[in-house]
Amino acid sequence: MKNKKLMFILGVLVLARPLMKITGFIDVFGNEAAGSILMTLFISLVWIGVTAKKGLENPIQVLIGAGICYATFATIGSGIFSPLLDGRLQGPLTNPIVLINIFLANMIWGLITGYISAMILKKRINKKECYNCLSKK
Repeated sequence: MKNKKLMFILGVLVLARPLMKITGFIDVFGNEAAGSILMTLFISLVWIGVTAKKGLENPIQVLIGAGICYATFATIGSGIFSPLLDGRLQGPLTNPIVLINIFLANMIWGLITGYISAMILKKRINKKECYNCLSKK
């Protein structure tokens, strides 16, 4: 599988959102809900921008992989930090349904952002082909 390093890096990038929640920095957006939504939009734009800029032939696969990486990191992080912060294990490791939902949600997020990136790339390729076609005449 190509682009494992990029999947990993983009997955790590999403950790900014839970770290902002843990540190309370998410409140800079007014409240936690607004901060989470805005950070998700920002991260989505970064994911789309990076994969479109790189001109990847498989942005959907890469961003689904990034979503899986993040889900893995979030699950492990929850297992480590919830006992330290709350005094007991909480989160996906205590509930198999939540664990499945975390992976599914992040895979769907990767699918949607990957599809948008693929459409941007397709449009860019079509523009180039059209330009090349016109310049040959």
